[in-house]
Amino acid sequence: MTHRRMRSARFAISFVATLLCFANTAQAGPPLICHPIEIGQAKSLPWISHNWNLSGGENYDTKNLVRDTLEILAPDTAVLIRMETLRRATLYARKDPLAAKELLARLDARATSAESSGHPDALAWFDVGYLAETYKQWLGQNLPRMTDGMRMDPNPAAGVDGYALVKKALGLRTHSQNGDDPQMEFAAALITLSGPQIDHREHAKKAMAGAKSDPLLAQNLATHFIGPRSETMAQLLAKN
Repeated sequence: MTHRRMRSARFAISFVATLLCFANTAQAGPPLICHPIEIGQAKSLPWISHNWNLSGGENYDTKNLVRDTLEILAPDTAVLIRMETLRRATLYARKDPLAAKELLARLDARATSAESSGHPDALAWFDVGYLAETYKQWLGQNLPRMTDGMRMDPNPAAGVDGYALVKKALGLRTHSQNGDDPQMEFAAALITLSGPQIDHREHAKKAMAGAKSDPLLAQNLATHFIGPRSETMAQLLAKN
């Protein structure tokens, strides 16, 4: 009887810990915003904070946001760097709705122009889609303890299916490279954390497989979602 009670107690503790883990992850905030992407020494938008929050020490002039972001998103810029740059751009964009709207429009125009010329650009479509999904998690959202007192301007990405554009980019990328793009699969896995589950599992599986030959992607999968007690990104992706 005692052994059985101890086993039940251990199960209860484990169950509660699991619930708390899910709760903590949910409370941590939107994944495309709250979790910084490791990019090593690569150039991105200037940043002082170590997480999602603008600490107040940033004196970046958002009048330069569109120009600087487009400059960083060059054809030879890796997907992970694009993800972190678009994350930072989104955080800055909340302070400047005109810049937010212009950035999305310029990225869309770039992708559409390449498509119209008969040379569809996978990375250009990825940028539009990933920015749209990142906007949806931050702009126009009222997130308790995260956005109190922040302005609530309309989201310029409302109605844009960013995930569909990322999937389009994946198709173009796979065709041009004759194989998967693990970093882009990682981005798609983050976007689909809340579903669709079948797509999420496929993206996560391809990202983890590709990380075996991509040290920077492997480093990102090994980082904790938010804080040392949270799950690693690999655990978070696999769990969902």
